Amino acid sequence: TSVMSITEIASKTKDKSRVVGTHFWNPPYLIPLVEVVKAEETSEKTMDLTMELLTKVKKKPVRCEKDVPGFIANRLQHAIWREALSIVEKGIADPKTVDDALKYGPGLRWSVLGILENADMIGLDLSLSIQSYIVKYLEDSHEPSKLLQELVAKGDLGFKTGKGYQTWTKEEMDALNLKLREHLIEATKKLD
Repeated sequence: TSVMSITEIASKTKDKSRVVGTHFWNPPYLIPLVEVVKAEETSEKTMDLTMELLTKVKKKPVRCEKDVPGFIANRLQHAIWREALSIVEKGIADPKTVDDALKYGPGLRWSVLGILENADMIGLDLSLSIQSYIVKYLEDSHEPSKLLQELVAKGDLGFKTGKGYQTWTKEEMDALNLKLREHLIEATKKLD
């Protein structure tokens, strides 16, 4: 459902007020986030009932007030991907360095301190000053990365083929998958 229009799905129904999107994140048994997406005619009652149900089953529902492509979290994720790929394409850093910069920098704090909470913490005046300087230098392309297109055209599909932005052995892939699941299990134990 991460790119499907909930409003378009609702258009095929008799009672559009009862249609709501629930976008679970993978792996759903470990990631608590569920985006609750309001279609054009979704009622507040439907939104509220869905939020309550998801909360009861120990999920972390968030309201997406408009049915837009990518909803909330995928839009954020793809903005980061776009910049990460631009950094690699422009020779600023290699893929592993980009990943390390995220994992050992902002990624460490994001599960505790959201990006807008961080802006409040440092002060919006400082945040404005930083934004005024840096945004003109950020990637703003509206097409998929040329590097990504080239890799896919060559058949380098990441874990599916053992080669993507980096080369992977089966043991490395298994170890990273295990590390991710173990991390998610520990991280979700600490969540409110």
